[in-house]
Amino acid sequence: MPNIWSEEFGAAADAPIVLVMGSMSQGILWPDAFVGRLVAGGRRVIRYDHRDTGMSDVVDFSKDPYTWDDIKDDVLRVMDAHGLDSAHLVCHSAGGLLGQLIAVERPERVRTLTVIASSPLGGGEGAVLMRALMGEPQPEGSLPEPTPEFVAFYREVIAAPPPRDRRERIERMIAEDRVLHGTGLPFDEDASRRLAERVYDRARDLDAAANHRLAAAAKPGFEPVGVLHRIEAPTLVVEGTHEPAKPGHGAVIAERIPGARLMTVKGMGHTLPPEVHAELAGAVLAHTA
Repeated sequence: MPNIWSEEFGAAADAPIVLVMGSMSQGILWPDAFVGRLVAGGRRVIRYDHRDTGMSDVVDFSKDPYTWDDIKDDVLRVMDAHGLDSAHLVCHSAGGLLGQLIAVERPERVRTLTVIASSPLGGGEGAVLMRALMGEPQPEGSLPEPTPEFVAFYREVIAAPPPRDRRERIERMIAEDRVLHGTGLPFDEDASRRLAERVYDRARDLDAAANHRLAAAAKPGFEPVGVLHRIEAPTLVVEGTHEPAKPGHGAVIAERIPGARLMTVKGMGHTLPPEVHAELAGAVLAHTA
């Protein structure tokens, strides 16, 4: 099994929070300042890099293929490595799918669940995205599709040649960050550049993250359908008013998980900018109290 890089903050005796980032994303996309607020609130916080991202091991997918079930099991491996029988899971984007599935399959390991900027497990979000990119109509009952700006950007990315060097890669990362940030809050390009440079420089192999797409294709039925009613963990669902990738998906999650609470953050898109840290950290601290 690949080695998974992780780090923890706070006192060992404090209630543990495991931060689960989205597909192809390093753990440092959980902002340091946000993590600091959770630690100051009396939490032991753990963040980690998914396999094939950041400082975790790079997998030769042709020799050792894996699925999103394996990426999900990595969450439990991180918990085991830190001596945690259970923890509060705080999950972002595709990490929210992992958190929902763990809460279904291993309820004894999830104290509470927080899902941010995510989609409902079994909702077919990936198919909705592909139809949007291909300009195909969405069947009745599908999840809402991404914003036109989001679709236009990724169509351009698909058609464009790969970046030739570090500078071009970082510029594309900033452009992507701008789209994901949404239009509700000012975009800090300097901060985005610093984060992109950090992501680039700490990655063992930045291109290896694309293996997450291969993992999804290796088991298209990763997401079970019609199981969210089985989640027993107290659940907080968070969505920004300017979510570009999964607009309206949070309400669907909250509707399908018994007792789940939906929190809407004004101005927030798909990222975690400084303007939302206080509100978001406060909600997570209250939810995990």
